[in-house]
Amino acid sequence: MSYEHILYEVGDSIATITLNRPDKLNAYTATMGVELEDAFIAAGEDDAVRVIVVTGAGRGFCAGADISGGANAFDTKSGDTKMFQGAKPRRSGGGFVQAIYDSKKPSIAAFNGPAVGVGITLALPMDIKIASSDARFGFVFARRGLVPEAGSAWFLPRLVGLNQALRWCLSGRVFSAQEAFEGGLVSEVVAPDRLLPRAREIAREMIENTAPVSAALTRHMLWQYGAQPTPFPVMAIDGALSLELGAGPDVKEGVAAFLEKRKPEFPGKVSEGMPQSFKPAPR
Repeated sequence: MSYEHILYEVGDSIATITLNRPDKLNAYTATMGVELEDAFIAAGEDDAVRVIVVTGAGRGFCAGADISGGANAFDTKSGDTKMFQGAKPRRSGGGFVQAIYDSKKPSIAAFNGPAVGVGITLALPMDIKIASSDARFGFVFARRGLVPEAGSAWFLPRLVGLNQALRWCLSGRVFSAQEAFEGGLVSEVVAPDRLLPRAREIAREMIENTAPVSAALTRHMLWQYGAQPTPFPVMAIDGALSLELGAGPDVKEGVAAFLEKRKPEFPGKVSEGMPQSFKPAPR
């Protein structure tokens, strides 16, 4: 696939999306957002893809919004902003946030450098987050007179807790990868040269040991039902899903592989194998 502000490649069942404006520390543009949306949807529809890895080209992951328009960078009336030009979502009503959140493929954010403002909020819907020791993070919106965007006021407290989210967002300061780890924003911090190899190791563990349909259902259930005030909404579907999956070929293969002490070869595909009892949570 050919894009302007990202790179997209598939190999060994992994789709790698690279934010690709290295001369601008991969500063976010509307074009980048639309391309992220399109790439996640394409990966979700491709049975050759099992896991999506997102990283940045050069020294940064994403240094936030492109503010080369100066003080008018966020002013949609001025005509100077690159932030909103061409920002209409291509295929999903909620843009890249919805495309990532709804994806049937697990995703890994690999923060190779600074991830600030939208540069961190765009990755919050991704499932697993690891960082290079060179990475820096900042929810800097209040320092720019803005508010957290891309649904981050919902995602961030779910990931790190309300107290930690408030501390980071109300100060607006930039903090280290180690602080991000201690605060629960990322699950690992590794040496810079280990970042992508480690992301691929995590991806390989999923690819080699889990069923594609099960992984799709699991991420959906955890994200969409984990915030419910009681367990009963998810209990209304998990029993039916277990019964339907239990009669299918993936479970039979998973049990046989376990008993035979070998790697499983799951036949199910998300393009055609999602259970009939699967129902997305109400929006």
